Amino acid sequence: MRFLNLKSTLLLGICLLTCLMASAQSKKVDFWLTNLDKSALFQQQPALVFQKPAASAETPAISIDAKKKFQEIDGFGFTLTGGSAQHLMGMSKASRAALLKELFATSGNGIGMAYLRVSIGASDLNEKVFSYDDIPQGQTDPEMKHFNLGPDRNDVIPVLKEILVINPKLKILGSPWSPPVWMKDNGDTRGGSLKPEWYDAYARYFVRYVQDMKKEGIRIDAITVQNEPLHPGNNPSLLILAKDQAVFVKKHLGPAFEKAKIGTKIIVYDHNADKPEYPITILDDPEAKKYVNGSAFHLYGGTIDALSKVHDAHPDRHLYFTEQWMGAPGNFTKDFPNHIKNLTIGATRNWARTVLEWNLTSNPQNRPYTDRGGCDRCLGGVTLDGDNVTRNAAYYVVAHASKFVRPGSVRIASGADVTKSADEKLLNVAFLRPDGKKVLIVLNDSDVEKKFTIQDGGNAAAVSLKAGSVGTFIW
Repeated sequence: MRFLNLKSTLLLGICLLTCLMASAQSKKVDFWLTNLDKSALFQQQPALVFQKPAASAETPAISIDAKKKFQEIDGFGFTLTGGSAQHLMGMSKASRAALLKELFATSGNGIGMAYLRVSIGASDLNEKVFSYDDIPQGQTDPEMKHFNLGPDRNDVIPVLKEILVINPKLKILGSPWSPPVWMKDNGDTRGGSLKPEWYDAYARYFVRYVQDMKKEGIRIDAITVQNEPLHPGNNPSLLILAKDQAVFVKKHLGPAFEKAKIGTKIIVYDHNADKPEYPITILDDPEAKKYVNGSAFHLYGGTIDALSKVHDAHPDRHLYFTEQWMGAPGNFTKDFPNHIKNLTIGATRNWARTVLEWNLTSNPQNRPYTDRGGCDRCLGGVTLDGDNVTRNAAYYVVAHASKFVRPGSVRIASGADVTKSADEKLLNVAFLRPDGKKVLIVLNDSDVEKKFTIQDGGNAAAVSLKAGSVGTFIW
């Protein structure tokens, strides 16, 4: 009997010890850090520990409130331009496989990018301008009999297929820079407008794109109607005003997708934050709005809070941040905190479901780019020189979110959302993941090192960030 009691006591003790160990483990906070002096570049640090009682009120605190929820996140990533894909295809097979695994795998050392943008036809970071229906001058092809994915079969499509093996759940957004020139009033790849008599044909062009990519095993999750519709100076490019985009969507593209039973989302605008009235104008038209999933933004003009203006006007439609470049040769101490502040934190705090940097890869010469308006200073997330890989500021910007804020995560209240007295220099955003873990991204936007606590309920974890440093915290 004594033996049984002793055995029961030992089992109870082991159980209590196990429970205590599990409890202790659950209070640890993983910590990944980047410093402006590059002494740490997205490097894991010793774990923090939540303790009770909460830290002193004298120490600034970033409080978390998971009960207050905002938008769901689709993912973080880049644009896979034709040039980016060309650089990747120029690597050896083994080196390309290793890099793609690093970029898109969700385990090991992968940063788990979950969202990519691609150009429908050429962007300005292709060697040459092309569409999927280029025919001799003077001819037209309204039925898309000559439609062909053409040059993309040499680089973009093979790279996407390799990526989808690594991450089959990757979401892809397609954006056109220009329709085929025979549809345009100036007969040129640069500028001009879409002729109204070809609105139906252009809608069929989009349908064929989605269908033909599907035949390649590539699902297009969403399309934007036009990249930078108010910037006709790029090559290729197109000018399309809000009222015309509304007509195209409600009378042509939307019905064409509906007839073809295409579930690909239609996203409008895809340009700078200085013109929130552009997407609002389209969404104010109920006939157009019924086909529109949301609006996309860049930040070469305006301020990021313009996204919230669109959300407030139409809270039942989504918002996406789809492009921001970094200029070569790059300035890490400026570019890295600026993009974390305005995009990773700023865009998601203003309802964005995606945050996409511009080109995924560049080479040391920043080529290829088109003549008459192509970007000759666009620095990739990584620079590729054969098999040699240099990770640039945009890589680390994306990594700080993409590795941990998985698709399906929801932004939750943090910092100023919870406490009005929060330190305005400790910029932050927080997310609740589908697996129940929380993620907090913090930028010390001051000129001095700052000590603070992460406060979740009655628990607090102490941490310090140097000036300009970024930390991602997971628990």
